[in-house]
Amino acid sequence: MTGSGSALEAFEIAVLAAVLIFGSYFLTWRMLMGVRWRRRPTLASDPIPDHWREIVSRRVPVAGRLTDAEREKLLRLVQVFLREKIIEGCDGLDVTEEMKVMIAAQACVLLLHLDAGCYPGLRTVLVYPGTYRPRSPTWFKYDLGSTEARLGESWRHGVVILSWDSVASQAVDSVDGRNVTLHEFAHQLDQQDGVADGTPALQSPSAVRHWAAIIARHYDDLVSAAASGRDTVLDYYGATNKAEFFAVATETFFEQPIQLRRQQPELYDALREFYRQDPAQRLTVPPTPPTPPTPPTAPTPPVTMSP
Repeated sequence: MTGSGSALEAFEIAVLAAVLIFGSYFLTWRMLMGVRWRRRPTLASDPIPDHWREIVSRRVPVAGRLTDAEREKLLRLVQVFLREKIIEGCDGLDVTEEMKVMIAAQACVLLLHLDAGCYPGLRTVLVYPGTYRPRSPTWFKYDLGSTEARLGESWRHGVVILSWDSVASQAVDSVDGRNVTLHEFAHQLDQQDGVADGTPALQSPSAVRHWAAIIARHYDDLVSAAASGRDTVLDYYGATNKAEFFAVATETFFEQPIQLRRQQPELYDALREFYRQDPAQRLTVPPTPPTPPTPPTAPTPPVTMSP
């Protein structure tokens, strides 16, 4: 063997070793970044306001087929969300309690069975009356900013931005596959491990590799469908990148689960295992009406004794 051949072989081995070391470091780093996300929130024991139940029942139909136990947990998560996060109106929008409950309830539907923290990296939700234009490009978000009109954004550094018109209209139509609140909070889940790449915080390096392989296959299929105009249950916007693919797939999973399960069963199963929910199965059973609050007991009138 020549000296140059030995040097080339040594170089290739060194490169391979560096790739393996970096890959192992990267996966371990992602696991550590996800530890805070997997800490369960402390649910409040305070009474849940009765009008919150009415708001969720009337204005958050994506939660309409939850069991009584799931509704109770959802409302407890809403309490945590509203206790820990600031929801602030922009451009003169007055954010009411009903609006806050609507946003929090949709965001917390994603957390229902994750046994994870309540978006621990999130501090503020900014709500515009309608579509808005960023004042300047923001290099620190998951995607490089532009000045195009937007419906929502999710930033890595603790901020979600929403268009109220889109939040309200898309919440009411729970079967069109579009829900900006679910979309942006799926981005928050994706970003919890520090990387916005369509792979949220998972339990092990092998789970990350398995998930990434499934996402890559279905992302490539959507890119092909978008290029050829082929019909698909997933919105073409998911072909932008893998972070958008995960957000779009999450919207579809909760709003058009039967269609997604029929067309892309592997992707549906991956989302079902991650969220630990089966929205398609929920649609096969009659909805459970919410349990009405127990009315207060009327005081017992005093007994009057005859003389």
